Amino acid sequence: MSPIDWIIVAGWLVYVVVHGIRRSTGTNEIEGYFLANRSLPWWAVGLSVMATQLSAVTMIGTTGQGATDGMRFVQFYFGLPLAMVILGVTLVPFLHGAKVYTAYEYLERRFDAKTRSLTAFLFLVSRAMSCGAIISAPAVVFSAIFGWPMSWSVAIIGVPAVIYTMIGGVQAITWVDVKQMMLIVAALIAVVVTLLVQIPVSPGAALHIAGATGKLRVFDFSFSLTNTYTFWSGLIGGTFLMLSYFGTDQSQVQRYLSAKSVDEARNSLLISAYWKIPLQALVLLVGVLVFVFYQFERPPLLFNPASERRVRAEQPAQFASLDARYEAEVAARDADARTFARARQAGDPTTVAQATAAFRATDDSVTAIRAQAIDLASKVSGQPEKDVNYIIPRFVIEHLPIGLTGIFIAAVIAAAMNAISGELASLSTASVIDFYRRWVRSEASDQHFLMVSRSATVFWGLFACFVATFAARLGSLIEVVNRFGSFFYGSILGVFLLAMIPRARAAGALIGLISGMVAVGAVNFGAPSVSYLWHNVVGAVVVVIVGLAVSMLRPARPVEIAPAD
Repeated sequence: MSPIDWIIVAGWLVYVVVHGIRRSTGTNEIEGYFLANRSLPWWAVGLSVMATQLSAVTMIGTTGQGATDGMRFVQFYFGLPLAMVILGVTLVPFLHGAKVYTAYEYLERRFDAKTRSLTAFLFLVSRAMSCGAIISAPAVVFSAIFGWPMSWSVAIIGVPAVIYTMIGGVQAITWVDVKQMMLIVAALIAVVVTLLVQIPVSPGAALHIAGATGKLRVFDFSFSLTNTYTFWSGLIGGTFLMLSYFGTDQSQVQRYLSAKSVDEARNSLLISAYWKIPLQALVLLVGVLVFVFYQFERPPLLFNPASERRVRAEQPAQFASLDARYEAEVAARDADARTFARARQAGDPTTVAQATAAFRATDDSVTAIRAQAIDLASKVSGQPEKDVNYIIPRFVIEHLPIGLTGIFIAAVIAAAMNAISGELASLSTASVIDFYRRWVRSEASDQHFLMVSRSATVFWGLFACFVATFAARLGSLIEVVNRFGSFFYGSILGVFLLAMIPRARAAGALIGLISGMVAVGAVNFGAPSVSYLWHNVVGAVVVVIVGLAVSMLRPARPVEIAPAD
């Protein structure tokens, strides 16, 4: 990068840290540190939640997903508005009115300490692994740009995030998220505009090119348990995932528990209901336009520079052969793409059909050669090569103008800090409130609990950094995060659903939770072709059915499910 880009990145990081410290008021007590004294306005909480969702995984993984798979991924979020409405009338008033620090505290009031602790433990495991994948996304950028070892890149991102979280508390995290949200959206819009200017055809023709290869296809109404991105998996499986994520995951619950009132907590969730899908479409559009850009500009045979260097060194003859074929097919695709654009402009149906067929054929050939190169890279390294994570970093460094490169990299780091700080705060809160204060030391000063909280932040930060060192090789980063979560989310959601059913008992909740995890594990390992989105449905349904069945074996007794004062 140029010195100007480095100045932009460094300047933004300094601003974020200074702003976070300035906002770190009222954090000398645990309620101020964990929940900002329950004083935050709904719009700040809502934007903070949105900023957390627009993480570095989104900036790197989702844009890469758009470049390779098009707009279909947006179906993943079709259940989000429905989930937000359901949560607004169910879990939000229960948890906010209960005046708890964590969602899992409520489970002890409703059931028992064992159910609370097991649920909190599952949250800690799932969220720590997901946090590692989130750290991995910007680490991929630095590794691709500078050739640093992955572990160094992880440390450069993770260590400052841990320090910032220790100092700031939820109040500082929230207000910094608001500022960083503005940077992220501005960077995405700027990249879209730049791409439309750089692509040598009109915006309309660019979209037609994307459409000809299926990249603009949004809806898939087929019903399939093995296809992740369909309308039904997004609406049904996505609803269950979003209900669990926003309703029972401490990283999100902690945000709306910090709102001033139940109504403001509800309003904060509605921001995601209204704006998440359009923003996700914008992110995917960046990837789609990068794909179109590379129709007229020779793309790398391998987007991962390290893999490209390794294959060149260890398999020079095979790489040279693939590269020569790739060069020829890319040139043919460029010519066919231009012919297609001219045919669309002329409007003759016969010519358009012929140009479309020719363009699709050469695009398929280019894709096939790249697939062979990725297989070769996997054989050389001995590990699956997931080139999708490097598409956007490579484009940003090689093709964005000076200044905008720095803005985009700063936005990626900002997005990483948003997600990491919020998730480390939630991990620390659950560790202290649900385990340390519940089982180790129930009575102590706020200063003591704050010290333990900061120690927990360091521990989980190191754990997440460890996970991050290999998360980038697990696949598309956005899928990695959701696969991690979906293994646990449905079962956790099932326990909270039981909590709202008067008949449910503590034994039913505990046995149901264990049964749900076993069922998800059986589906995951016994039928690996089933999409991870359906894991959420399986877990929740099994927990509720088994939990109610076990509860019915015991004598009924009245259960108070209203929030505690």
